[in-house]
Amino acid sequence: MKPANAPASARLRKGRTSIPGQIYLVTTTTRERRRVFDDFEAGCTLCKTLHRLAELHLVSNLCFVVMPDHLHWLFTLGDTRDLSAVVRMAKNNSARTLGGAIWQPGFHDRAIRREADVLPAARYIVANPLRAGLVNNVGDYPFWYATWL
Repeated sequence: MKPANAPASARLRKGRTSIPGQIYLVTTTTRERRRVFDDFEAGCTLCKTLHRLAELHLVSNLCFVVMPDHLHWLFTLGDTRDLSAVVRMAKNNSARTLGGAIWQPGFHDRAIRREADVLPAARYIVANPLRAGLVNNVGDYPFWYATWL
């Protein structure tokens, strides 16, 4: 068992499972909470990366929002069997395109086990820019996606 003072990234991995077909809500932040995605091109780069992972059938994107210093991503895990590898690909590919180490190590994940919890999770994700005061209307924020719309 890891001690309570283990690095946060190690504590986040404790009990993590990867189940193909499972819906996951993933949150990850930039290094030192730098506002990397205030830059329009950087935000577009991450959105394209997430869509590319879906094209490769590694995930099925349900919803995401790219905030200035973090990402909320709701997806169904594809056949890959490795949640950490998919998140690592998203982070590595976007960092490589943007030219540097932009992500904090680790990520937080939550498996969505009940169908009734999917839509509330998606609403929470899409409303992030509103709660942060970045826009007055969700439609005005450029970096989000929801499969239902």
